[in-house]
Amino acid sequence: MTNVLRWAVVVALVCHGLIHLLGVAKGFGWARVPQLREPIGVGGGALWLLAGLLVLASAAFIAVGAPVWWWLVAGCGALVSQVAIVMSWSDARAGTLLNVALVLVAAYGFLSVGPPSFHAQWQERATHALADVDPAPAVLTETDLDGLPAPLAEYIRRSGAVGRPRVVSLYADFHGRIRSGPDAAWMTFTGKQINTFGPRPQRLFIMDATRSGLPVTVLHAYQDATATMRAKAISLVTVVDAAGPEMDRGETVTVFNDLVVLAPGAIVDAPVRWTTVDAHHVRGVFAHGGQTVTADLTFDEAGDLVDFVSEDRLRASDDGRSFTPQRWSTPLSGHRDDEQGQRVPTSGQGRWLAPEGWFTYVELHFDDVAHNVRSADGTAGAVPVPRP
Repeated sequence: MTNVLRWAVVVALVCHGLIHLLGVAKGFGWARVPQLREPIGVGGGALWLLAGLLVLASAAFIAVGAPVWWWLVAGCGALVSQVAIVMSWSDARAGTLLNVALVLVAAYGFLSVGPPSFHAQWQERATHALADVDPAPAVLTETDLDGLPAPLAEYIRRSGAVGRPRVVSLYADFHGRIRSGPDAAWMTFTGKQINTFGPRPQRLFIMDATRSGLPVTVLHAYQDATATMRAKAISLVTVVDAAGPEMDRGETVTVFNDLVVLAPGAIVDAPVRWTTVDAHHVRGVFAHGGQTVTADLTFDEAGDLVDFVSEDRLRASDDGRSFTPQRWSTPLSGHRDDEQGQRVPTSGQGRWLAPEGWFTYVELHFDDVAHNVRSADGTAGAVPVPRP
């Protein structure tokens, strides 16, 4: 639901809920209400009060975006409100239109965050993925860096990973904008992801975007070396449903990218063969699930990772049904030290080398990056991290 539409719904529901207080005042005899000519009584007044509270609660939940079961409150509000309206039909029947709107809002909520939604699927899959990781990973030591290319070893040190448990999972949430081509309109989005590392790496990514004024939800999943990408408009109409060998290969590159960009503490245990190119560049060959992909990493003078380039990712068509090999790059434009003393990226881009030249298709800003999480909310139950 877009912000403009969301706030329009909130205002309408607040007005609708407050109007119910007229029935409360008349039913309990608190005031004369000439607009309501039919008798209501104390029982009717209680019904009007319950309806008003449910409708106002629905407005509040829609305004703040929580909890995920707000659609249930909205549906109950519409039902109770309509019962009250039917009991005073000649006076209050106009409120039926608002209840119809509230039912539609509740239905959208059910589809967007309820049990059948991508968000519910993401939550369930992320929870299962996190249950599969090592609950007490060993501490990463300086000795573990022996044999790595010098720029890569320095990057891992600079990330703050040495002296801490090896990274076996991560949570990230972010916002930004994305487009399908150089001349396409930008779409704003928010998103979050869970990654796990080890013998069976998994990546679960969900994004909420707005396209042509309509909400679009995208769910990426990489599990058991198999990748899928699905997208729905208004949580109902499927606009992308991608899977297959090309998708598996492209997402393998993305998993490799997440490893080096977001989880330096997991690099030493990953199935990567590293070679030194020069003082600021290394090459990595990542092998998993029958796929072998290569990327070149660039580090700046301070030791931060500033770019990741691969020839092995494939650019999907708008409908996700075809894939074109294109050079892919993810330059990073900022880093920060978090409260735990770990260095994490703050922003970056995704770029394709199309026939007409390089173009940026996504601009990303990281709002939170947490390592070794135990739950899909990212921070609660995180593995205790000893200070180095």
